[in-house]
Amino acid sequence: MRSLPPLPRFTSREQRTREKAYDQGLRRVEREARRVPRSKAERHLALRRIVDTFPPFAAVALGLRPEAVELLTGTFLRIGTELARWARGFDPEFTVPDTIQACRNAWTACGLQALLGQPMALTPSLAGYSMLYPYSDNHLDNPSLATADKLLFSERFRRRLSGHQLSAGNRHESSVWAMVELIEEQYPRLTYPQVFDCLLAIHRAQEHSLEQLRHGAASRDSIDDRELLRISCAKGGTSVLADACLAQPWLNAEESRFAFEWGVLLQLGDDLQDVQEDLRRGSLTLFTRAAEAGKPLDGLVLQLLNFSQHVADRMDGLSYGSTMLKDLLRMSWRSLILMAVADTRPLFTKSFLDELEPCSNFRFNFLRERNRNLAARQSFYSILFDTFVEAGAESASPFSMPVPSPAPIVPQDPGRHIKPALTGGPSEAKWMFSTP
Repeated sequence: MRSLPPLPRFTSREQRTREKAYDQGLRRVEREARRVPRSKAERHLALRRIVDTFPPFAAVALGLRPEAVELLTGTFLRIGTELARWARGFDPEFTVPDTIQACRNAWTACGLQALLGQPMALTPSLAGYSMLYPYSDNHLDNPSLATADKLLFSERFRRRLSGHQLSAGNRHESSVWAMVELIEEQYPRLTYPQVFDCLLAIHRAQEHSLEQLRHGAASRDSIDDRELLRISCAKGGTSVLADACLAQPWLNAEESRFAFEWGVLLQLGDDLQDVQEDLRRGSLTLFTRAAEAGKPLDGLVLQLLNFSQHVADRMDGLSYGSTMLKDLLRMSWRSLILMAVADTRPLFTKSFLDELEPCSNFRFNFLRERNRNLAARQSFYSILFDTFVEAGAESASPFSMPVPSPAPIVPQDPGRHIKPALTGGPSEAKWMFSTP
């Protein structure tokens, strides 16, 4: 079995200090949310006070430097607020969870902008793409929707992504088609075919996943671990590769490979995070299969942590992006995995948990308890979310979706303008995360 990669380590005393800062920051935020500001001016002041709680919290609890805090509050928070505000204006029924999912994608895409030498900004195509997959994913995951209806939508969605001008058959399709149009307006198909190749690759992965997993136990048993890994690699890798194409449409081989592997890492991290919910729903992943067989998840998580280190090393090879941004991304990937482990302790051996816990900013019991408290108070934090979105509208003009002029065609340079490979994905994503 592989050993842990080199990770930061914390003593119990250091963890308790960070936990104290976490609780202090959370109490301050909750005090603001309880006030439920009613006027626009009150919401703006509440937003400012909430944001001001983050620097001292981040410095102690997360060990972040001032420039990293400024990147989070001055850039990522602003971009997320812009997208949430525009999404609410476009579709008042777009839910808070859907908006958060869209924001997560936008933050990934904006991180890629910086890593590819572009300014970090929410563009029309990134906004459209970030909303596109909450619309389509959640539609296909809807248990009340008949399989035949899911397959019909999936087939029509594929045709629309291929460039067919289909009339929307219902309100849901109208919203999906509008998101595709935003991408087409910024990146005309004839000039940027690779953008739509990426979107079709995601759709193929989505369709294949639906087809493979919809026939019940007999079909589940026919899918071996290698195929499960291939499905996760395809779903996650093509998703972030599309982000990269929308951030900077001409990618070289190294940039394509990094984006694909970042997507694989995020998909596997999500599969780990969702393992208990997937077990309840009967969804099949590498993690649920091991858990159903009574196998500890130690080995899979060790491989995931080592793969995270591999992706970070590949990121370091990119020419752009500050050291501070790269360190922040490393921390976020590591935190995703460690928080998932803390939430699913019964699926690991005690010896593995004892070895891994010192690599976390917080003790695992603390993380699990706080996550449960937050999950139990979703309506309370929806009020806080509304405060951010509504106050943001006062601090900046609403985000609009202009129809930009077509971007100039970049001269063909064989050293840089390489169409991303979409048929399999980098071999490293497969052999570095082999099933035990």
